[in-house]
Amino acid sequence: MRLSREKMNHLSKLILNKFMEDDRIEYFCDENDLRLEVVNVLRGELEVEEEIDAAVRKTLESYSKDIREGTDEWEILYNKHYHEENKKKRGASIK
Repeated sequence: MRLSREKMNHLSKLILNKFMEDDRIEYFCDENDLRLEVVNVLRGELEVEEEIDAAVRKTLESYSKDIREGTDEWEILYNKHYHEENKKKRGASIK
C-alpha cells in the first residue's frame, strides 16, 4: 500500500498527538524528531507489507490451476500464504 507524503505526515502527527496525550509515555527528544521516527517506522512497515503481498501473489500465480482473484478460493489461499510469509518476514503471526 502506498501512502502519499501528506498522508504519512498526517498519520505521524495523529500518532504523536496521542503520545503527547498519554501521561504514561515519556520521550526525551524533540517532538519533530519523534514524529520523523514514526514516519520511518510507518514507511518500513508498509515496505514489508508490499514485499509480503508481492511474494504471496507470486506464489498464487505459480499454481497450475488458474485461481481468479476475488474468489473464495483465492482469498483462502492468499490468507494462508500471507500468514506464512508474514511469519517469515516478521517472525510473528497476525490474525
